Amino acid sequence: MQLILVRHAEPVRVAPGEVSGPVDPTLTGRGRAQAERLAGWLAAETVDHVVTSPMRRAVETAAPLAAALGLEPQVDDRISEYDRHADHYIPVEELRVTGDDRWTAMIEGRWQEFGADDPEVFRARVVAALEDTVAAHPGERVVLVGHGGVINVYTAHVLGIDRLLWVDVGYTSITRIAAARSGERSLLTLNETAHLVSVRVEEVQS
Repeated sequence: MQLILVRHAEPVRVAPGEVSGPVDPTLTGRGRAQAERLAGWLAAETVDHVVTSPMRRAVETAAPLAAALGLEPQVDDRISEYDRHADHYIPVEELRVTGDDRWTAMIEGRWQEFGADDPEVFRARVVAALEDTVAAHPGERVVLVGHGGVINVYTAHVLGIDRLLWVDVGYTSITRIAAARSGERSLLTLNETAHLVSVRVEEVQS
């Protein structure tokens, strides 16, 4: 089977103190446009199921694709992001560029310092969720809309990389995993973003 991992589209930035309790931001206008482009791109493929994180940025990213395919998305809480309990949402790209202490803590695995899940607990639940998806859909193609951390830890698992956050994953990027019944897992593509700047040839010719 083929597992297509998609990071959510661009969400609204929520600074510390703007809201009380865990934040769950919606998409920006640009994020909604990214989700529509993703839908147009993947709707040209044969997709059997759509699975999504319950977080709004993932659900809203999955919605246009599911509608285009005529599928009902399945929600899996286990692919929520590691910072699901945080009281703010600052894009990881911003944290990296500004040299924020939270970026250093992320890279070094000190996630509890900013209210995130324990790294090993997170990795275990993500790998279990994706392996359950693989087992439930032999011979099919499944799109899973989640988060950068989710894609990082599962691809690291497939490649045998110890580092949890090892690759920058773009908004609505596509990563493809081939999963054999024998247990073999292969990374076919990583971080595809052609759909954000192009259209498929058959669309141009029609």
